Amino acid sequence: KGKGKGQKGRKITLKIAKNSIRMAFDGGLRLDLSNMGITTFPNCILKLADVDELDLSRNMLKKIPSSIQMFEKLRWLDLHSNQLEELPKTIGTLQNLFYLNICNNKLTTKNLPEELNLLKNLHILNLGLNHLDSIPTSLGALKELREIGLFDNALTTIPNSVKKLPNLKKLNAKRNPFPDSTKQEEHADPIKRIETLYLVQEKDLCCSCLKMCRNERDKMNKLNNVAPGPSKKPSFPLLLTPNSSAKDNQEEWRLR
Repeated sequence: KGKGKGQKGRKITLKIAKNSIRMAFDGGLRLDLSNMGITTFPNCILKLADVDELDLSRNMLKKIPSSIQMFEKLRWLDLHSNQLEELPKTIGTLQNLFYLNICNNKLTTKNLPEELNLLKNLHILNLGLNHLDSIPTSLGALKELREIGLFDNALTTIPNSVKKLPNLKKLNAKRNPFPDSTKQEEHADPIKRIETLYLVQEKDLCCSCLKMCRNERDKMNKLNNVAPGPSKKPSFPLLLTPNSSAKDNQEEWRLR
């Protein structure tokens, strides 16, 4: 009593953990302990290591123990939005892992375990919102990778071994200090989008649609006829800048 040991999080008991097991979309078992104020990995969940999915996101975890290897069946691991500075080497033993989300943490390139390249069945990897200044070329061994998130880091280049992965469909590398930002933005979203405009004759529109279109046309004509006034930049003196880029880019790292 009375001894200060820093921030004290919620204690997760085996009973709480068992009550947090849900049925996953594909019929597997999902242990959902997200957003529960956890500061240390709850060792009691090692007794539930037969689950298929584990969600520890949006907590205050600083470390994942090497005992994570006990989750041999794990296909889906979500650790986003914690305070992780490193990952255990044993994460490479999770050979069934399909999805790994470790974005919005404090990971550096130095503390990314080389064993990540052993996750041969990995399809989705999210490393966004960390402190990475480079990407290990060894990640090019993840031949099944479909999507990789590298946004909001300190990257100046992406190795060809990663960009040219045979099954890669989506590479999000937005908001990194690339020397040629325009060129790198092309890697962020390789899908070219076009907008199609369909034209119809007035006689093909119903009465209500025709009336609506005419009203909109009249509004546009009125706006076009208004003389432009002196330009003035808007001022927002009370607008506060968010203290984390995560607030601006939540949709990129939220759960699917």
